[in-house]
Amino acid sequence: MINTIFPKIHKEGYKFLAISILATFLILFFSKFLGLIFILITFWVYYFFRDPERISINDDTFLVSPADGLITDISEKSGPEELRLENTTFTKVSIFMNVFNCHVNRIPISGKVEEIYYKPGKFLNASLDKASEENERNYFKINTNKNGEEIIIVQIAGLVARRIVCEVEQGQDLKQGDRIGMIRFGSRVDIYFKNKKVLAKLGQNVVAGESLIASE
Repeated sequence: MINTIFPKIHKEGYKFLAISILATFLILFFSKFLGLIFILITFWVYYFFRDPERISINDDTFLVSPADGLITDISEKSGPEELRLENTTFTKVSIFMNVFNCHVNRIPISGKVEEIYYKPGKFLNASLDKASEENERNYFKINTNKNGEEIIIVQIAGLVARRIVCEVEQGQDLKQGDRIGMIRFGSRVDIYFKNKKVLAKLGQNVVAGESLIASE
């Protein structure tokens, strides 16, 4: 129960939480009203960087969601040219994370991190489709070890986000639901896959590591 109400926070949040707490104490000396506002901000900082445990289905015939948030797009798209997949058609599902969602991202299926590619870019509203092509982003190509099947995950910075955090390395083996990183302050995650039935719906709110996105 305690872990549910007060989940652990991601290591990226420690310094932000410390700064917020210090600022709150300083401002309380001058204004109780502003101090109250900063107390609320401090609680929000803690809430934003929460990193709760998640229980995946542990079944690689399914893809679980790589992020918490709202599904804003389900469509057939060419693969990312950054990974030399522009001539391959994938199903793409986009998940928008607002500033109240948990921002820790997870791998949808067990596999090996075949390639990681980071690309600097703009900071457009992550809910816009062109954010997939113009914003700062980080690509993961995952080999699922099933007949060479590949899953692509893309972390995309948003209007407020200013740092994409990657926590895995190329060549690393991961299990379904393992953490792969986070994006600070509002962002989006795209997942590309083939030969699977989409289970998620447009406008659906999903939970990283638990909600089912697609199945064989």
